[in-house]
Amino acid sequence: MDDQQIKERTQKTAEKLFAGGAKLDRPYSLWHEFDPKLANDFSRFITGNLYSRDVLTIQERQMAACAMLAALKARDELKVHANAALNVGCDPRKLVEIIFQTATYAGMPAVNEALSAFKEVLQARGEWPLR
Repeated sequence: MDDQQIKERTQKTAEKLFAGGAKLDRPYSLWHEFDPKLANDFSRFITGNLYSRDVLTIQERQMAACAMLAALKARDELKVHANAALNVGCDPRKLVEIIFQTATYAGMPAVNEALSAFKEVLQARGEWPLR
């Protein structure tokens, strides 16, 4: 795949993930402030190569990302990916269930932090309370 194709695939995948919903600062913006070329390289690897693979659906990738970020208590990054998960059609109730599942491996403090972050995303999207 040539550079132009990777660039187009990166843009297409990023549009699906990050174009709608809550207005959040994406990590790419921070990376870009420090090193624009490296930010583009990271984006092409993560969004253009990894997230665009079809072994898992984009929804499955986002649910996996949310589970890992919840377990890591990575609140800001979780908010970005929870919003992206909703943007690509993930069921918010399934995301809640995934967050509760992290209790077994990461403990209740991680669950509480993740639920709080997810609630903020839902509120920002005008989707709280869940129905």
